[in-house]
Amino acid sequence: MNRITDKLRQSGKILSIYFTAGYPDLNDTEKIINALADNGVDMIEIGLPFSDPLADGPTIQASSTAALHNGMNSELLFDQLKNIRSKVNIPLIIMGYFNPVLQYGVEEFCSRCVEAGIDGLILPDLPLDVYMREYKDIFDHYGLLNIFLITPQTSDERIRQIDDASEGFIYMVSSASTTGAKTGFGEEQTSYFQRIAAMELKNPLIVGFGISNAKTFQQATEYAEGAIIGSAFIKHLTKKGVANIPEFIKRIR
Repeated sequence: MNRITDKLRQSGKILSIYFTAGYPDLNDTEKIINALADNGVDMIEIGLPFSDPLADGPTIQASSTAALHNGMNSELLFDQLKNIRSKVNIPLIIMGYFNPVLQYGVEEFCSRCVEAGIDGLILPDLPLDVYMREYKDIFDHYGLLNIFLITPQTSDERIRQIDDASEGFIYMVSSASTTGAKTGFGEEQTSYFQRIAAMELKNPLIVGFGISNAKTFQQATEYAEGAIIGSAFIKHLTKKGVANIPEFIKRIR
């Protein structure tokens, strides 16, 4: 069984943390993963930096730019992860844009993911129909889950299509804006969470974008099985460094 699926079957709300590989320093990737796992995080999204991260807010964009300047790339990331499964058992997901995967070669990229112990991919700019037609068989062959995103603007029909095509979870983007931390969710976002929860989809929902503290984590997980924190965690890394990761996680739950 895929580690993502296995984790989602356990009780309790999922706390997933996103960080950019190669940031703050090039060789911090493994240290960050180990620290997050040691401090009770349920799932980790490893951001593969890209030169044109259109969906990301300024914090993640800046970390991506810095990571690229540090020298991070796909090959180096796989090398950094080669021994990670001797230390970490929680689900690991690579999140990024499709272009670097396509340039690397989709099947070769998937093969290297499996060698490194990666459980799934989140590629927001890979359309559902293209994935189903051209790449689903490759992902299935390597046992990788492809996680799709929905937003407040995604139609119910499209959400049903994504639910049918998905395994693992659906990434429920909290708003139509780019990524970034918020202090709380308003009535419009709460209504959106309620509407999607009422659809009773077969896949669990995990909320991303705008989760920054215990309050927003609790708000997001009232109607979903978990939440993802990205920008707020990267800001913490920037200010306080890898050594102070435990402090950040304790503030969330």
